[in-house]
Amino acid sequence: MKKLLMLALSLTLLLAGCAPNFKSQEEVVQEDKNEKDKAIIPNYKISDKYYRTLLPFEPSESRGLVVNNVSSKYDINEFETGLMRVAQNTFDPDEYLFQEGQYLKRGTVQAWLNRKFTDAQLKEHKMKAEDNIGLNPMIADGGDIDKNNEKSPIYLAHILEHNYLLKNDDGKVELGGVVIGLAMNSVHYYQKEQYGATFETKIDHDVLEREGKKLAEEVLQRVRQIKGLKDVPVTIALFEQQARTSVVPGSFFAYATADKGSSKLGGWEDVDEKYVLFPSNSAEKNHRDDLTAFLNFKQDVETYFPNFNGVIGKAFYAQDQLQEINIDIPIQFYGKAEAIGFTQYVTGLVVKHFPEYISVQVNISSVNGPEALVVRKADQSEPFVHIYQ
Repeated sequence: MKKLLMLALSLTLLLAGCAPNFKSQEEVVQEDKNEKDKAIIPNYKISDKYYRTLLPFEPSESRGLVVNNVSSKYDINEFETGLMRVAQNTFDPDEYLFQEGQYLKRGTVQAWLNRKFTDAQLKEHKMKAEDNIGLNPMIADGGDIDKNNEKSPIYLAHILEHNYLLKNDDGKVELGGVVIGLAMNSVHYYQKEQYGATFETKIDHDVLEREGKKLAEEVLQRVRQIKGLKDVPVTIALFEQQARTSVVPGSFFAYATADKGSSKLGGWEDVDEKYVLFPSNSAEKNHRDDLTAFLNFKQDVETYFPNFNGVIGKAFYAQDQLQEINIDIPIQFYGKAEAIGFTQYVTGLVVKHFPEYISVQVNISSVNGPEALVVRKADQSEPFVHIYQ
């Protein structure tokens, strides 16, 4: 008990010590902004994995569209954070600042996500030819544009823009580059009749990759026509989102960069990342040793609560190596002392079963909400523990 409380206190003190010191932030002026509007660069960066963000935070005009266009909350989170990881291949987090996309307007994103229309459909809906800018394929048989059919999958689900800024010698920040993520559907959902049942068909990855790379070239051409984006480097990354029912997120699988002023993407680079559910057939087939460690952990948890079997893990792999695992343990407690005792037990299991080179996070919850958090970062021997009050 004493050790657990000390660990929790240590975590609290660490977080307090890492809090940004806003009194010593750096003030700059952003290019293309009114000179009177000052921006702030935080001095503190919470991790080498993250960019510092220009303050005050300026949301993208297309903010919120991702919720409607991306299948699950898991994909929503990974689409954004994964795009930041891709950006690090081109834009060094020690030099560049992050800002949400300011150039692709809400209406533009919505129009690009539409299907292409036939001439008859344009006439029917009283639209001009220049408004026919949808990036998804038209209905194969030229039918009702408000229905999706099996023969014409919607490949592109969402477009996300991130901006990366540089500070110049005059104390101003200016756009240094743009990263755009294209979320691609791995499953096509459609109806055979209006208000009818929803059917689904799997889209092969090879098809998804081919169509995604074609879309990326078209998106680049359009981006170069936007004021302010003609001469900056542009990286475009392809994200394969999972089915709506998946409990693990999709992942980025390729990216390419157009150099400053170029209207052609360079060579495509593979992104070797993926999420795997533990336990699952995929984990059994491809990651047996890691699964064994997880199953031993799970078995020991079930020894503490014999009638419980709800331990689920989401493992993140990069270059086919396990980087981190996030474990959820939803359980019913009958008092705070029981929750504390169980958390102590689980903390010991983390140290026992998982090697120090991977990050482990265990979320313990009940019907009342979060109960405890156990975190052990890579290359740390002692986990941090927090008991929610």
